[in-house]
Amino acid sequence: MRVRIIFSLINKGAMVPFHHQYLVDELVLNILKKEKNNFEENLDYNFSGLKGQTRISKKGLHFYSSRITIVFSSYNDIFIQFLLDEIFKMPSVQIGELELVPESVEKEEFPLMETATKYLCISPIVLFASKLEDSFSKRFIAPTEDAFSDFLYESTMQRMEKSGLYTAEKIASFFNFQFAPDIDYLNKIKANDKKFARIYNVYEDNLNYEIRGYTLPFTLFADAEVQEFVLNFGLGAYANKGYGMLDLVDAHKIIRVPMYEYGQNIFVKNNRSNTNYQSPITENTIPLHS
Repeated sequence: MRVRIIFSLINKGAMVPFHHQYLVDELVLNILKKEKNNFEENLDYNFSGLKGQTRISKKGLHFYSSRITIVFSSYNDIFIQFLLDEIFKMPSVQIGELELVPESVEKEEFPLMETATKYLCISPIVLFASKLEDSFSKRFIAPTEDAFSDFLYESTMQRMEKSGLYTAEKIASFFNFQFAPDIDYLNKIKANDKKFARIYNVYEDNLNYEIRGYTLPFTLFADAEVQEFVLNFGLGAYANKGYGMLDLVDAHKIIRVPMYEYGQNIFVKNNRSNTNYQSPITENTIPLHS
């Protein structure tokens, strides 16, 4: 399930660092601590950065829009339900300097996927996980190289296998996979002396790792089921740290279905997960802000 959480911004002009995925990650990890016995350690989920109208300063991104959005996704629907429950219990959510009030949620639904699909990155793609004293994770690999596509293929197949949603035979059939960057975009970036690949920080077990992330439009050639997986659950390494979240270039194809809206709970339930978590949500009308 993939959902778009909409927050009201209380303090317009407040700032977060340019690379603020770790702040959203901290929010999720703190929420997970409340139900740590009911969700497996290798729980796979993905989220975007904060989206809204911004201005750039030397310190970071200053937000001026009245609403801020974050997209979350997981193939564990009960986890998403739990996450929403916990967020909407909060009078406000603090991310960096931003004071956010949960307002509403939309479920994102997508058309039938094709074997050639154009994507945008709404968080950077990371090719492989890092280790301490390992400079390879910061190595630049041109998106036009076969190695770039090969690393993404391997990590995608590993995550699909880990999800338990596909048989070994099914995964073996997903051998068609090619990442094709938008060459016009790369040329434009180069001509304007800008960057599409940067070094980011990711935190695990209180350790800081440096990784290289890539943000660019591209076309992925792969089976429709692989397309569906990466769109819903991210592409590359560190998906559960907020990297590799994608959007369709043709954004008008995305259908957004209200789930929580204007103080009324109309959450669509799906009990596909095998966790023990029981949502406190009822089908009654409830206030969003407690």
